[in-house]
Amino acid sequence: MHRPDTPLLTVDAIIELPEQGGGIVLIKRMNPPHGWALPGGFVDAGESVEAAAVREAEEETGLKVSLTALLGCYSDPRRDPRGHTASIVYVATSRGLPRARSDASQACIANPDDITVHLVFDHERILADYRYFLAHGSAPQWRMDKSRQLL
Repeated sequence: MHRPDTPLLTVDAIIELPEQGGGIVLIKRMNPPHGWALPGGFVDAGESVEAAAVREAEEETGLKVSLTALLGCYSDPRRDPRGHTASIVYVATSRGLPRARSDASQACIANPDDITVHLVFDHERILADYRYFLAHGSAPQWRMDKSRQLL
């Protein structure tokens, strides 16, 4: 059987730290593309996206997380300069302080309303959707323009 050529499946987690003043966790990537990002990575064969989100969060931050909501799926072919990926993004909660591990060179707690660093991939858009989610209790509706591109 011919396998279709499809995007690679990834996950990202917006890790909330209620004990740390409502901040979220960002990691600085050790590998290209370099820069700040949400914790996440590729889903392994035979692994659910939920398990991958929990695993990647712990591998990169040392935090054990509980997933609390599904924010959405992000699949713009331009979202990752390495190639086409589709990311399932979860909101999660944890306790403690993040520590950079795995392929993260740094980890920090950031105010989601005041991120002053440039984020790689489409993580600025994801955080804009997260802020909408916090304000309205649901993810924003997807809209497409006439060229079938997401707005």
